[in-house]
Amino acid sequence: MQSLNLDQLRTFVTVIDCGSFSAAAVRLGLTQPAVSLQVRQLEQRLGSRLIERVGRKARTTAAGAELLVHAGRIDAAVTSALEAVARHASGAMGRVRLGTGATACIFLLPPILGELRRTYPNLDITVSTGNTADIVKAVDENLIDIGLVTMPASGRMLDITPVLDDEFVVVAPPGMTLPPRVTATALSQLPVLLFEPGGNTRRIADEWLAHSGVELKPIMSLGSVEAIKEMVGAGLGCAVLPGMAIRRDRDHGFQVRSLSPPLHRRLAVVIRRDKRLHHGLKDIFLALKRLAERNPAV
Repeated sequence: MQSLNLDQLRTFVTVIDCGSFSAAAVRLGLTQPAVSLQVRQLEQRLGSRLIERVGRKARTTAAGAELLVHAGRIDAAVTSALEAVARHASGAMGRVRLGTGATACIFLLPPILGELRRTYPNLDITVSTGNTADIVKAVDENLIDIGLVTMPASGRMLDITPVLDDEFVVVAPPGMTLPPRVTATALSQLPVLLFEPGGNTRRIADEWLAHSGVELKPIMSLGSVEAIKEMVGAGLGCAVLPGMAIRRDRDHGFQVRSLSPPLHRRLAVVIRRDKRLHHGLKDIFLALKRLAERNPAV
């Protein structure tokens, strides 16, 4: 495929625009012999005479006139390509693929993603929800860029940074009798809704119950924190939920109690050690890591 030297093309256009080789040399900051050489090399590459001198004036030949028409479109295309790449380099465009649990997606990420969107309005942000094992696997395989997951998480190629301790609480409808702090034994006497098995959130709750020697059979298991809260609101029972899911300003009708002994889950940011961070991805990585500053227990 025949190629064009863009510097030579630019010199050709400048000579025609200025009307002489000497004036073009001044505009381009080159010597006149250098300008003449570039035009001559371009003519040799294309196999056509492009410029002719009429008196002191440099004018296009018929072939040069044809090239001049295309030169404007070539310049516009090159400028557009450079601007597009520059936007990616600055983080103004590009892609961030984030994976996390549904609860963190609803109750933790909106202000972080809102700030990212204001900073990089053209950034393509994709958020996938799932359990820790699937998200960690996707990060490891570079199918997503960064994950916010519930510990434990591991991977030889992964950088894992704990950022947040989230306390589990018991949420109950008005009128249900609850002790000030709910033990596993007390919980076993109540109708309880839990997350469906398979994820770390349910595993943590099950291990807490087992540690107290309690085997609890929930009246219902659901995969959505919002669905569980709706069931609690309908009076079906109480639920063990991550504390971040309970906005007391919104869910003021619920009773909320701590567990005894206390139960927490630890959230961590997961990213490949060799991941190249463009500005948008770097900003969300740092924003997630700053969660630890507001949670010194981590």
